[in-house]
Amino acid sequence: MNIILLKQQDFIHDSNTALISDYRLTHILKILNPSIGQSLKVGLVGGSCGYGIVECIDTQVVKLKVILNENAPSRHKFDIVLALPRPKMLRRILRTIAEYGVENLHLVNSARVEKSYWQSPLLQPEKIDDALMAGMERSKDTLMTNVHLHKRFRPFVEDQLSHLCANRNCWITDMNAAKSAIELDIASTPAVVLIGPEGGFVPFEVELATSKIARSIHLGRRVLSVDTAVTTVLAQALPSA
Repeated sequence: MNIILLKQQDFIHDSNTALISDYRLTHILKILNPSIGQSLKVGLVGGSCGYGIVECIDTQVVKLKVILNENAPSRHKFDIVLALPRPKMLRRILRTIAEYGVENLHLVNSARVEKSYWQSPLLQPEKIDDALMAGMERSKDTLMTNVHLHKRFRPFVEDQLSHLCANRNCWITDMNAAKSAIELDIASTPAVVLIGPEGGFVPFEVELATSKIARSIHLGRRVLSVDTAVTTVLAQALPSA
């Protein structure tokens, strides 16, 4: 945890004083072990970053005087459309998405996505938020990724993809693509990137997306796991400070 993320309910009324008494307190006590008057890196979820001056601390609560005087980190150039991964991989990918500062993540169905994945408790809003918060706490971010669920691939591509990609490039990963992400310099401009499930998108899905707006790219000739593919795509265009 490299930043203490605060929510509006942590503040006393409309003051700049925040009280913390949950897992963040445990981290502050065991890892940071601050003294009275010491400043801690803090940020308001959905808002700015800054610091909190420790005014009072014990085993039950820490009281911070909060000053928010820094902008949140810039967002990543890419929005991601991702075929819903296996549940045990989903939390890790959500954390990675948050660490890179992706503004929008669209989780979509695909022919190779098992129906049972959509029943995972990890898709509950509070579970998604928990995973994103873990990534934000690591990367010192305050802006949470917007996560959208789409249980039907074809309607998503036919009805929404062109709108999402308005004024941006749209790329779909495909092992059979003629050119790589590096050859096409996908990092040069903002874009929407579609990443398939284990085994990739089936030919029909690639053809449908490319018939609308997408262009196909490959990520090299090695077969990558989904979480590695996500990291590979996002690392093409690292966000600025």
